[in-house]
Amino acid sequence: MISVGFAGTPDFAAAALAAILAAGHPVPLVLTQPDRPRGRGLKVAPGPVKSLAQTEGLAVQQPVTLKTDAARAPVIAVPVDVLVVAAYGLILPPAILTWPRHGCINIHASLLPRWRGAAPIQHALIAGDRETGITVMRMDAGLDTGPTIDTARITIPPRATAGSLTGLLAVAGAAAIVATLARLGREGRLAATPQPAAGATYAAKIGRDDAAIDWHDSADAIDRRIRALDPAPGAFTALGGDAVKLWRAEPATEGGAAADPGTVLGTSGGALVVACGTGALRVVELQPAGGRRMDAAAFVAGRRILPGARFENPAATTG
Repeated sequence: MISVGFAGTPDFAAAALAAILAAGHPVPLVLTQPDRPRGRGLKVAPGPVKSLAQTEGLAVQQPVTLKTDAARAPVIAVPVDVLVVAAYGLILPPAILTWPRHGCINIHASLLPRWRGAAPIQHALIAGDRETGITVMRMDAGLDTGPTIDTARITIPPRATAGSLTGLLAVAGAAAIVATLARLGREGRLAATPQPAAGATYAAKIGRDDAAIDWHDSADAIDRRIRALDPAPGAFTALGGDAVKLWRAEPATEGGAAADPGTVLGTSGGALVVACGTGALRVVELQPAGGRRMDAAAFVAGRRILPGARFENPAATTG
């Protein structure tokens, strides 16, 4: 069996680590991000990879950085055949990339070179991609630029959220890395193909501007953004100067061209119908600032929202 070091933090990575362990590979070291505040109470807690590693009795290190010799020393002191990386969150310097005997292998949640970077799942949904997948790649000094070892393609379901699509890709990534390690064990090496120069796009970390809804966009585009930011951080708009997150919505059959974007046209089947730049959006579930998620009917009743009320672009109210 291959001796595998593992670096990752969220559920996506934990699925890969579980599959590696189930395949019988020894994992002498797990690298993961430091514990952080989590959940509604924001209590400091370990991430999914650390929780799994502790359950399995694996050695865990949580360096804040890998940029210094002192930070790297306890890592590279542990011999491994290969380091598998999945949504780790720290940049690996050259000293780490050359530490394992067979180098470092990354499980990336896109079909590279499309959507290199931190948020490939969210950007694929925002862009309306019909297909995505997993790329297993040999890591180099660039940002997701290393040669491709294997890919697994997935058709994006029509109503996928970032959460549901992450789950599908986690399963695919776990299967792909187990197959890759089996091949490394059989052949003693991994053939890799350089990524094509054409078609490269960058998936930057999701920021506040990405989460803000622009009602001048089409209903289809706003729907995609809402799904892309579910379960975190949530797409938001503003009503009466207060932030409101939108969690569930869908393009409406009702029109919206005659009203200004963001205008409430009425209610339909328990949903708020809101005019967009093109078409209209049926908003089904919302969350006011400081409040809980609620269905649109409860939101309307609690705030006595009437046709003509207007959701605003957050930039117009927050500066």
